[in-house]
Amino acid sequence: MTRSEVLVEAGRLAADGKPYALATVVRVVRPASTRRGDRALVTPDGTLAGWVGGACSEPIVVREALRSLADGEPRLVHIGPAGSGAGAPDDVVVAESRCASEGVVEVLIEPELPGPLLTVVGEGVAGRTLAQLARIVGWRVADQLDPDAAPDAVVVATMGHGDEDALASALKAGVGYVGLVASARRAAVVLDALRAQGVTDDDLARVRSPAGRDLGPSTQEEIAVAVLAELVDWRHGLAPAGAAAPAPAEAVDPVCGMTVVVAGAPTAVRDGVTWYFCSVGCRDHFERTGGT
Repeated sequence: MTRSEVLVEAGRLAADGKPYALATVVRVVRPASTRRGDRALVTPDGTLAGWVGGACSEPIVVREALRSLADGEPRLVHIGPAGSGAGAPDDVVVAESRCASEGVVEVLIEPELPGPLLTVVGEGVAGRTLAQLARIVGWRVADQLDPDAAPDAVVVATMGHGDEDALASALKAGVGYVGLVASARRAAVVLDALRAQGVTDDDLARVRSPAGRDLGPSTQEEIAVAVLAELVDWRHGLAPAGAAAPAPAEAVDPVCGMTVVVAGAPTAVRDGVTWYFCSVGCRDHFERTGGT
């Protein structure tokens, strides 16, 4: 995958709301098999597409990319022979490479985590304004419930046109935040209708209505702001927003001592124990020498 193809694929993943980490080579000390500006994508399953230096760099880049996806933080990674990272700033990850070339590569790893998905049901002023504002603060927005992409939050702002059906669908899907834009009187009527349809009181208790902060008498635009404020509060009360995966499972390569990500690593089994390696070279050495 070329540099430009990496960026095209990154755009596609972002459009689909899928997480990835973008790794960009920012510094090279020869001899090394990569150039400044080379790029690769790493997805949560540990797959690397692109070029950041081959077998000497790839296991380290994958490891740090998955760590980055887990904590949501970018990192600058210095990859080189022992001692080459002496004096590096504290915020630089120094990783020792045992490649014979003894070149140095520094890679900037940037996690791209999709924002939460909000479905706004309703074409009124409050709904349209909420959708616009939510996009500005990093939410992805849809205008209808998609069974193949369960939203994190649903706000029903249909102003009496199909409130019950939209709320029932959101509750059935187990959506985390379900809000109804309606007056207290209208909300009571809607909830009673849902109760008559067999929706349990436990589920009905999940409906936030009137949705949003209590501002008193408000315009439709102000109601949208109040709902967004409540959504932001709700989002920050969750686990780290947008976290794509737990910390990756790791193991130590018994040949070179490198810490590698288990997912996708070459393996060998001996006496019922699975060993993980940074490369097929280390695995082949392990198998040839019996692990000594």
